[in-house]
Amino acid sequence: MKFKSTTGQGPEVSFREAVLNNLPNDGGLYFPKEIRQLEKGFIKEIPKMHLSEIAFEVLSKFCTADIRTDELEEITERVFDFPIPLVQVNNKTHCLELFHGPTFAFKDIGAKFLAECLAHFNAGENKETTVLVATSGDTGGAVANGFLGVEGVRVVILYPKGKVSELQEKQLTTLGQNITALEIEGTFDDCQNLVKQAFADEQLNKKLHLSSANSINIARWLPQSLFFYVPLQQGFEDVTIAVPSGNYGNLTSGVLAMKMGVPIKQFVAASNANDVVPRYLQSGNYEPEDTIQTIANAMDVSDPSNFKRLLSLFDRSYQDIKNHLKPFTLDDDAIKQTIRECHQANEYLLDPHGAIAYAALHNADEEGIFLGTAHYCKFLPTLKEALREEVPIPDFAKDLMTRKKQSTRMKADYALFKEFLNS
Repeated sequence: MKFKSTTGQGPEVSFREAVLNNLPNDGGLYFPKEIRQLEKGFIKEIPKMHLSEIAFEVLSKFCTADIRTDELEEITERVFDFPIPLVQVNNKTHCLELFHGPTFAFKDIGAKFLAECLAHFNAGENKETTVLVATSGDTGGAVANGFLGVEGVRVVILYPKGKVSELQEKQLTTLGQNITALEIEGTFDDCQNLVKQAFADEQLNKKLHLSSANSINIARWLPQSLFFYVPLQQGFEDVTIAVPSGNYGNLTSGVLAMKMGVPIKQFVAASNANDVVPRYLQSGNYEPEDTIQTIANAMDVSDPSNFKRLLSLFDRSYQDIKNHLKPFTLDDDAIKQTIRECHQANEYLLDPHGAIAYAALHNADEEGIFLGTAHYCKFLPTLKEALREEVPIPDFAKDLMTRKKQSTRMKADYALFKEFLNS
């Protein structure tokens, strides 16, 4: 399999080159040259298979020119090694709980797969790779955990000061070793722009062998499509799936699964106040605005990078996108109301992001599945306010909160960032 830019320009590259290059130099993102259909016989066997086996079969469509079959099989066994349960919330609604990994967020899968790929490609190479990652919430913790102690890899995480939860901040600032956290005075988009500027800096790229751990990297993005095989594995076909959406990595990877043959009825692009894609779905105009800070902070993205992949998945057909994606937006007050009402009706605790996707189904009286992207314990102040009562704190969260924060504060200035990377 070869990969090309979402712009349709530039050279085709291998999976290895796409992972190590991160971004084409024309402003696009790497995207598969072709989307290969899964064999019907394989799709029928999915309910009998372990997720790691499904992952091996799916990812082998993209990776085996650069990773030997036996090695890819071992990688998928290590990555997909925790449960992803489909939990019934009420008679019409199930939650696909993606928060049972080591950092209690869906990003554990993509971060670990990327770490495995980089470790594989760096084996025997006498060089250090510097991984840059911007985070608005859970990415930083997942990347820090996935890359901790990986030889030949230095990780620099950028996060917006005061705009991630306390537990999320502890996850990305307390590990040390090869993990460095930068507390940026600005928004997530400022963090992401610093990372993009670094990748556009050819001299810096060459010197530090830069790589990205955001979903702009093809090895972060592809494995997320496996989430959308779990409903089929559990006997659900042609179902509506509501996806909490910020940078749109999850939703676009779900569309990839659908395009490969997974029977999905439609998707709901569930958004907070940063609703550029829902507005696009309603008007046909893509018009990013300033980022709005919300209690669903991992979705505080005003110009999602993966929108480019969304256009590529549908061959830039607005009508085709509208036929498969439905818009939904929820503000902070309604998020808290949803958390409270869901707990009262179902005795189920939602995090703010999952609450938006749950509301998308509930408000439309739609039967379906929503993605639970993070454990509620990451957002205890919000849940306490919403429920007007104390919330049980799991032991793993209590332990994490006692750890000492290690971070460097920095203005959102590329010259300062470059100087830090070179130091």
